[in-house]
Amino acid sequence: MSPQSGPGSDLVVPAGPGLPDGVTVPAGELVERFSKSPGPGGQSVNTTDSRVELEYDVAASTVLTDAQRARALGRLPGPVITVVASEHRSQHRNRVAARDRLAEQLRDALAPPPPPRRPTKPTRGSQRRRLEAKKQRGQTKSLRGRVVGE
Repeated sequence: MSPQSGPGSDLVVPAGPGLPDGVTVPAGELVERFSKSPGPGGQSVNTTDSRVELEYDVAASTVLTDAQRARALGRLPGPVITVVASEHRSQHRNRVAARDRLAEQLRDALAPPPPPRRPTKPTRGSQRRRLEAKKQRGQTKSLRGRVVGE
């Protein structure tokens, strides 16, 4: 995690497939909510709001190009990416984890689709070997018949 992408600041999505220069999402486009995280603790005393819910509206984003927005909206289940992090006891660590996950989801959604599969024909040698093996199996099985004439 780079220092300029810490909690409360802009989200820096590093360069990757579909993002040659990376993307910096302004902090104003991210919505962070905090709530009490389930887990070990006392009887609801001295608890902190350590669970982090991070939201990013792809459809209303100003940093994505139209092509990037269309690709992301086609791959995501909805126009808003929501990430929840509650695995750490510290709110700060949960914020960092949520930002990492959001950047990863955004990078995956913006990646171009893989190239289509090019069907190939089996080689002449592999076809010949397959047919020879079939003949050999057939001969082996034909020898397993009943013995006649002794």
